[in-house]
Amino acid sequence: MSEREFNQIFSERLRYYLTKYEMTQLELSKLLGVGTTSVYNWCNGIKTPRMDKVDAMCDIFHCKRSDLMEDKTTQSHSTAHTGVTINVLGRVAAGIPIDAIEEIIDTEEITEEMAKTGEFFGLKIKGNSMEPRIYENDVVIVRQQNDAESGDVVIATINGHEATCKRLRKYRDGIELISNNPSYEPMFFSNEEILSKPVRIIGKVVELRGKF
Repeated sequence: MSEREFNQIFSERLRYYLTKYEMTQLELSKLLGVGTTSVYNWCNGIKTPRMDKVDAMCDIFHCKRSDLMEDKTTQSHSTAHTGVTINVLGRVAAGIPIDAIEEIIDTEEITEEMAKTGEFFGLKIKGNSMEPRIYENDVVIVRQQNDAESGDVVIATINGHEATCKRLRKYRDGIELISNNPSYEPMFFSNEEILSKPVRIIGKVVELRGKF
């Protein structure tokens, strides 16, 4: 394996754990006592950290070295009989049932244990509104549900448009859909607007599959 390939695998695994623990690159840099540039380089496949920093991240994320340094995507596909295949969609249009969508661009595998908890689909991310945690062309694994808890990352349709990936905040008088990227303003919808536009949650993001 080349250095470039190893850097890419590490970046994917690191971004997976940042998403899983809802941690920013800045927060990780403070925990490790390193500069934000170092974490940025790790997340983008430019460099990899020293082993003492890898071990420190293992403590933070409660994982093993191999969880950060090995290609888990390849391993999961090599044991296909232990998982369940789901469709990855290129887009989700408002008002169309998930099982009726024909724009299937790929497949992903989830564990049998996860599959028992509901109906799932994958969605390819477009745009940069959820960076630095979720990047364009990453695939998110989504459990179909029409509601979610405040703070969850959800897939929602707004005013009959194509679905979007945002973090949900709930308030007494409405909800807010928030991008991770601070360049994008939060979108607030009153309880009345939720019904009139409408704004509909169609699923909760439960896992990130980074692509490179």
